[in-house]
Amino acid sequence: MTKMATTMEQLQGVINNMQAARSQVASLNAQVQELEMTITTVKDQPSELALHKQLSGVLIEVADRDALVTELETTLTTLKEHLERFLEREKQLLATYQQLKQVLEGE
Repeated sequence: MTKMATTMEQLQGVINNMQAARSQVASLNAQVQELEMTITTVKDQPSELALHKQLSGVLIEVADRDALVTELETTLTTLKEHLERFLEREKQLLATYQQLKQVLEGE
């Protein structure tokens, strides 16, 4: 196999990984936005109105709203950490892509 063919295979692998990373970034962004909206809604819900959460397909009334908000905020923090890792991975893949592209352009 020639050096160019090997570089092309590497480039294709990087492109595939970039597409997967971008898909994960989009999914995590959507989850973060949804969770942020949920937290705001829970905090704004009047205390005299019942609040429910879904657990295994069953709606259960929430007794401790503060605990629920804490749980949601912890989940949000975790999602944002995952998002940052995927963004960093995407950045690394883009740098690798640029390097491989330069190698191919030089040949």
